[in-house]
Amino acid sequence: MSVAPQPGRLVWDAATGAGRLLVEGDWTLAAFEALRREVARFDAGDQVRALDLSRLGALDTAGASLLVDLLGAERLPGLLAAGPQVDASRRALLDTIIRAQGAVQRCKPPEPPAPLAELLCHVGEAAEQFWKHAVGLCGFIGLTLESLGRSLVRPRSWRITATVAQIEQVGLNAVPIVALLTFLVGAVVAFLGATVLRDFGATLYTINLVGFAFLREFAVLLTAILMAGRTASAFTAQIGSMKANEEIDAIRALGLDPINMLVLPRVLAMLVSLPLLTFMSMLTGIAGGMVVCAWSLDIPPSLFLSTLRESLDVRHFYVGIVKAPILAFIIAVIGCLEGFKVSGSAQSVGEHTTSSVVQAIFVVILIDALAALFFMEMGW
Repeated sequence: MSVAPQPGRLVWDAATGAGRLLVEGDWTLAAFEALRREVARFDAGDQVRALDLSRLGALDTAGASLLVDLLGAERLPGLLAAGPQVDASRRALLDTIIRAQGAVQRCKPPEPPAPLAELLCHVGEAAEQFWKHAVGLCGFIGLTLESLGRSLVRPRSWRITATVAQIEQVGLNAVPIVALLTFLVGAVVAFLGATVLRDFGATLYTINLVGFAFLREFAVLLTAILMAGRTASAFTAQIGSMKANEEIDAIRALGLDPINMLVLPRVLAMLVSLPLLTFMSMLTGIAGGMVVCAWSLDIPPSLFLSTLRESLDVRHFYVGIVKAPILAFIIAVIGCLEGFKVSGSAQSVGEHTTSSVVQAIFVVILIDALAALFFMEMGW
């Protein structure tokens, strides 16, 4: 004849003093819902000072987990040690549940940080990343200059064919897009100048506005931004693809210098191409303004050119053209550096290509702004 299961319950032992908890009956999965209600009704688990399991009937994993939840995985081992002797199998089951509960507690995700702390964390990470990029760029600039200095005294190491090929790709192939863009921007600047200056009866000064803007700023800035987006990305993709295909490792294995073979031709091509493209941008931008002045303001080209020659000094041309080699060097170095950072996958090539464009445009605008402030303070 089988014995009917006794549903488990929790009883305070008033006879032996406060704080002693008696666990009675069967604590099994069959009565799980009733046991869970019993545990929920008993809300004084932190007041238990002693635990008595001598009247405990059947016990399985479900009942043991409820007891651990009630008394806590940290407190239950001490209560078991201080109470009456517990059967070895039940003690082993409870110890297993305690360890499992502790592992779950350790694996819980940390509390989300406060918004201010998270913001400061992001700012710190961005500042650290910016510092790493700046240090890496400075180091690569030094490496490039060192290789350039060594190659200048060794004419046999000059890669004239590669440099000429890069000049064709970087400079000659960029002429149409650069000329079209600067022509249209020159027309837009003339339109804006004419619209504003017409109210003051000074439409003739649109000529000065167009010439001053393109000789000093717009020509070199627009050309450098175009080259940053077009050429820096191409340099990164070319060198990055070689890095992914382990071609650069093969170059080193042959005893050749990747900087001399891959970087210097591209840097020299940019140093030659960007000043020439800047000069062309000055001409096409002024031509765009001249067309607008002739069409909208009835200023003939002869008057436009004579006014431009009389009102603008040649120093404005020098201020604009002197920035071109500096920006060319920075754009080429950033594009090549990001190519060498490629880790070997197609995704890495795309990420570093995007990074090279963003960095090059940022540095171009930063250098141009600092140069503008410097020339303004110097009165040039």
